[in-house]
Amino acid sequence: MKLDGKNIALLISPRGTEEPEFSKPLAALRDAGAKVTVVSTKTGTAKTVNGDLDPGSDHQIDSAVGSVSASDFHGLVIPGGTVGADTLRADKDVVAFVHDFFSQGKPVGAICHAPWVLIEAGVLKGRTITSYPSLKTDITNAGATWVDKEVMTDSGLVTSRNPDDLPAFCAKLIEEFGEGRHEDQTRSA
Repeated sequence: MKLDGKNIALLISPRGTEEPEFSKPLAALRDAGAKVTVVSTKTGTAKTVNGDLDPGSDHQIDSAVGSVSASDFHGLVIPGGTVGADTLRADKDVVAFVHDFFSQGKPVGAICHAPWVLIEAGVLKGRTITSYPSLKTDITNAGATWVDKEVMTDSGLVTSRNPDDLPAFCAKLIEEFGEGRHEDQTRSA
């Protein structure tokens, strides 16, 4: 298994995270041998959505962000969902947690609206990323270059646009997490 011995944090909002952007990376990482810890703003259960409007599933949260540290993990995945990403970027502990992955040179994946969290963490300056197209202006205002590609990798940061890109996103996550630390990841942290 490519990710045996790797512990990956997977963020989820208590409500509003896009179901496939959470569940597909979770399954892919576990299938590759990683231990995945579901992290949120609080413990309990998170409710996902499909297409931002339709109910998804309930998912158990393993740890509250205040009880874990980026140093506990080898990498981080941030799923999208408009409400979910907005809720995560509004939480100072989540923002600090995300920033610490960059400071430590650890790989991070963000899909769809999740780059909002990266903007709030102040880690995009000088990077090239992709996202849901409506974030293009936000991303360029944060000092990054936005591209319209199914998956973009920039020194350990993996980004994708939407659920249609999940196969490429998950494959690239596994590759980057397998490679480990990326010294250039710290350049914008």
